[in-house]
Amino acid sequence: MGMAARWGMTTARTAFRMASDRLAARLRLAQLLSPAFPIGAFAHSQGLEWAIAEGPIRDAATLADWIAAVLRQGSARMDAAFVALARRPGADLEALGGLFEATLSSAERALETAELGRAFQAMTAPDPVALPYPLAVGQATRDMPLADPEVLALFLQGVAAQLVSVAVRFLPLGQSAGQQVLADLAPVIAEVAGAAARAGEEDLWSFTPGADLAAMAHETMETRIFRT
Repeated sequence: MGMAARWGMTTARTAFRMASDRLAARLRLAQLLSPAFPIGAFAHSQGLEWAIAEGPIRDAATLADWIAAVLRQGSARMDAAFVALARRPGADLEALGGLFEATLSSAERALETAELGRAFQAMTAPDPVALPYPLAVGQATRDMPLADPEVLALFLQGVAAQLVSVAVRFLPLGQSAGQQVLADLAPVIAEVAGAAARAGEEDLWSFTPGADLAAMAHETMETRIFRT
């Protein structure tokens, strides 16, 4: 009876410690992927500034459609897949970096992912190396006791929040309307995170020509607020 009691106490302590570790990891993850984390994400629009200036995005509805497409079929979807691949045991980050470079659709996207990756690693890695942002996130979260869909959902939430923030500042779009857009995107974020968690290298594709062309056109704007 005494042995059973000691076993039960040990099991309870182990379960409590594991739950505490997961909670600590969730808090750390929320910090790392918060739009407030100081990596300079606020300075980038991923071509959204051009899309707003030239008219495709006019209000909350058109903004939501744009972000949903980027999440389901565009750069955000592919970035989430790279995060998942980088989190896997034994992942070859150098090889994944070469694949990532091959997917870049514009000079500004290369600039953004490199700058955010460098700033993120400066805050999270004891020995920073040159990694694009999604791979840097994958490396930093690899040892967290959290499932891929949870990590990817928060990563994609950060991407969506960044784009909503651009629209709030530039459309203009009120804060309340912006938060409603983000809330309405939750099912899309969950769907894409689940799919990206199962992704292999054959799933590294995107098809959002409008968003890609907007990113290219942004490079030629004479007056602009955002870097990309």
